Amino acid sequence: MDTLFAGLISSKTRVKLLVRFFFNPGTRSYLRELAKEFQVSTNAVREELNQLTRTGLLTSEKNGRNVLYAANSEHPLFPELKSMVGKVMGLDQVVESILSRLGHLEKAYLIDDYAQGKDTGIIDLLLVGNIDAFHLNDLSRKTERYLKRKIRHLVLTVEEFKTFQKEFQSRPSLLIWDASRANKQ
Repeated sequence: MDTLFAGLISSKTRVKLLVRFFFNPGTRSYLRELAKEFQVSTNAVREELNQLTRTGLLTSEKNGRNVLYAANSEHPLFPELKSMVGKVMGLDQVVESILSRLGHLEKAYLIDDYAQGKDTGIIDLLLVGNIDAFHLNDLSRKTERYLKRKIRHLVLTVEEFKTFQKEFQSRPSLLIWDASRANKQ
């Protein structure tokens, strides 16, 4: 993650914040939570949060004793930053490879930590459709080497997904591909 942004942004904490908030714009976090996750001081995170809030890239909202921060989807650079973060995370390539080589993909979800914008090193994907499992495993191994992250995937048919949909709704998830939307474009 750091390699592509590192040339543009010198602060590692700022890069982590951009990834955290712009990968899944619905993510909201507060100072101590971020400091603990990034394993840096609250002052280091506060300084970067203040900088990003002053430029309008993040919004802040008081919630009890905490201040919650989120990506500002109204900022003129929001679409570009969201796209850049997606490319940095490498998920565009995973989805494109699945679409071009592995069968018929109906939906792809990022679930759990990455859906919350947490770069834990393990990408959990839920793929819905008729996917060639053998080639998916091969693609995952190759992509893991490129991304330097572990990829875990769960493949369900459309019928299986309908059965387990309520169970997945309780987990953090981010829809990253929807064939019905893609066909309309």
